[in-house]
Amino acid sequence: MKNILSLLVFTTMLISCGDKEVDVDALIASGDMQAIKEAQTQLKDENTALQMKLKKLNTVIDNAEKKTNGPLVSTQKIGDTLFDHFLEIQGNVETKQNIVISAEYSGVLSRVYVKEGDKVKKGQVLARIDDGGLGSQLTQLQTQAELNKTTFERQKRLWDQNIGSEIQYLQAKASYEASQSQVNQLRSQLGKTTITAPFAGTIDQVLTEQGSAVMPGKELYRIVNLTDMYITAEVPESYLGTVSVGKSVEVNFPVLNKKIDSKIRQTSNFINPANRSFTIEVAVPNEEKSIKPNLTAKLRINDYTSEDAILIPLSVISENAEGEQYVYVATKGEDNTLIAKRVIVETGKTQGDSIEILSGLNANDEIIVQGARSVQDNQEIRILNN
Repeated sequence: MKNILSLLVFTTMLISCGDKEVDVDALIASGDMQAIKEAQTQLKDENTALQMKLKKLNTVIDNAEKKTNGPLVSTQKIGDTLFDHFLEIQGNVETKQNIVISAEYSGVLSRVYVKEGDKVKKGQVLARIDDGGLGSQLTQLQTQAELNKTTFERQKRLWDQNIGSEIQYLQAKASYEASQSQVNQLRSQLGKTTITAPFAGTIDQVLTEQGSAVMPGKELYRIVNLTDMYITAEVPESYLGTVSVGKSVEVNFPVLNKKIDSKIRQTSNFINPANRSFTIEVAVPNEEKSIKPNLTAKLRINDYTSEDAILIPLSVISENAEGEQYVYVATKGEDNTLIAKRVIVETGKTQGDSIEILSGLNANDEIIVQGARSVQDNQEIRILNN
């Protein structure tokens, strides 16, 4: 009887409430488990129906938002432009007129005529080494050579007149030639006692003082000429076809805070097997004499130029699983919506933050820049800069 009464109460509540929310607290207070379970079942059914309706509404809302609220991106319209590519390497300043003069004769350095910083001319006497009596010996030999010459000339005149014997003529000739050879040899030895400048320049170092005993190979002076300066640098062999004589070079001397423009004047014909590189020479004007041998220089060599290159930011390039590089281009769909289109590209040289596109893009194409990593192929997009 109690159960029937509770059911009547629950039924009355449902009828009276209609579509109103079930009074759960009242059912719990009644303590009727059957009525509570029936109310539970009813609420579950209502919840299931409500979830299905909500799912349909969410689907409609999502589809609508995809059409009106696609990913927000920014784009850049590309065009053809002049593209100069530069190879950047480090070089070293050198000069062919930077040598150390050494002694060629043993003796005492008897006279020194120059000091450090002196400017000298080619052939100017820098120092003398005590000849140890070679000068006197040369004088004696020259006297003997003159006598032998006179004897030979007289014997030759007699021989031309068929007077005298042939052996006398030949002996006189041999004596004269031998004495002359001795004079030349001794004169050459004596010449080694005089140290002269091989070219015009500046005495950079005096390495041996006057009065010192020297021998062949002993370093005496360093002489430098800063007029004919040049830079040598090692270039990877991969640039053999593009780095050649006459190419423009921008030279930067960081220590001097100085930049100059020059050209490549020579390239070597030898590939170094140790580092697979070849050597170049770049001429360096040095009117102010501020550039010194062994100074470090940074070179920017214009190894490639394209008159109508297409350049895009390096950051927008992506790569797929096949190793192909691609970018996204903003295009219009069938219903006039904007779509991200994936385009496979072939890239060329890079310079700073830009990269050259050899194929895949054309002038006036609009590539996606910001947001390129978050879009998908054929996905609708919104463009911020539009």
